[in-house]
Amino acid sequence: MSKDNKFAGTYEVSPAAGYAGNVAPATAWKILSERKDAVLIDVRTRPEWNYVGLPDLERLAKKPTLIEWQEFPSMQLNADFVASLSGALADKDTPLLFLCRSGVRSAAAAKAMTAAGYSICLNVADGFEGPLDAEAKRGSTGGWKAARLPWRQT
Repeated sequence: MSKDNKFAGTYEVSPAAGYAGNVAPATAWKILSERKDAVLIDVRTRPEWNYVGLPDLERLAKKPTLIEWQEFPSMQLNADFVASLSGALADKDTPLLFLCRSGVRSAAAAKAMTAAGYSICLNVADGFEGPLDAEAKRGSTGGWKAARLPWRQT
């Protein structure tokens, strides 16, 4: 947990090394619903946003912040990630919820922003599509979609 964890006792957060912790997609939705200052940051690639879908936060009067952690098509780390996000988010106590496909890139992004001084960086466990199922497909066993949270395709 972060040293100034304003979420202790309020939300179910699993501890993690290097950032405030992991939350289930339903908990992420609850935080986004209850905290007007909370921001969802989708760190997947443009093709993922366009072809797989995006979290739909319209009923919360919010939009996800879209910034690639790894740049498509090279999949090299986005060297401007921290600077770009920091420039858009001045308040370092803003709750930041990071989302990727399965929770790996978003955990790395949460660590990077914690290292940059942000106190409440949370990883959305299982990401947007969740882990692979028995048939080596995503989307049925975990993640934002499997939790039946609002999403859309463009």
